[in-house]
Amino acid sequence: MDTENKNNVFKILVGVLSLLLIVLAVYTIKLYNDSKDTAIILQEQKADIEFELEELIDNYNQVIEDNDIKNKDLLDARERIVVLLDSVKDAETNVSLLRRYKGEIRRLKSERVLLLKKADSIIASNKLLAAERDNTYLILNETNKKMDAVSEENRAMAEKLRKASIVSVVDLTPSAVVIRKNGKIIDTKRANRAKKIRACFTLAPNAVAEAGDRMLYVQVINPNNNLLGKKAELVFENGILNYSAASRVYYENEELDVCSIVNAKEEDIIKGRYTINVFDGPNLVATSTMELK
Repeated sequence: MDTENKNNVFKILVGVLSLLLIVLAVYTIKLYNDSKDTAIILQEQKADIEFELEELIDNYNQVIEDNDIKNKDLLDARERIVVLLDSVKDAETNVSLLRRYKGEIRRLKSERVLLLKKADSIIASNKLLAAERDNTYLILNETNKKMDAVSEENRAMAEKLRKASIVSVVDLTPSAVVIRKNGKIIDTKRANRAKKIRACFTLAPNAVAEAGDRMLYVQVINPNNNLLGKKAELVFENGILNYSAASRVYYENEELDVCSIVNAKEEDIIKGRYTINVFDGPNLVATSTMELK
């Protein structure tokens, strides 16, 4: 009787173990299939990311080639995307990495909107300057043929040429800044933290303008209508320009990025709206405002 009971128990154990093995096999197969499905989904998402990056690169290539623009910001942005695309192609796919790449693509698309807006501004400025230059040269050629008879008209054309030779400024971006001991510059919107005012802008290409050293003057006026900075004077034929800071640049008729730092007394940096003007000699070429809290 004992032997029969033992056999029954043994059979039951064998049956239970067999059932467990079957369940384990089914679970293993399910995990394997789920893993394969996940790997396929990750590969598809990776392919989508590569496609979006390639589209961004093609978009930059088209803007740069169609308009013959050699803007440093556009070229740098395209190079960063090329490097990121190479990184995506070489990377092993996982959820965390793909999430980071998707976030980077969103940031790159936002950056592209700003850079293309700046490029459109430069293209429009170039077309306007080219049209003004061609028109001015045409009129001057006609004027030279009739110099004696039309001296008054000749002087008018010379004035037009002088105005056309003034450098155009685009993307004037003023900001209050804090400069760390290590030289790092940090933007701030708070008057009680700011130590200096920075004005960054771009000189647009101008084939008419004279190449070489050029003095640009920045004027920063605080909410109390007080001039900040060195408060120096520029005396010219028709008056006096009071300015906050001066920058000497070497202009070669091509696009040039310029930043000027304006020192200020602590009591002069207050809450409110500031006006920032940029002058090419005595000529006002750009103006902007900023608000400090």
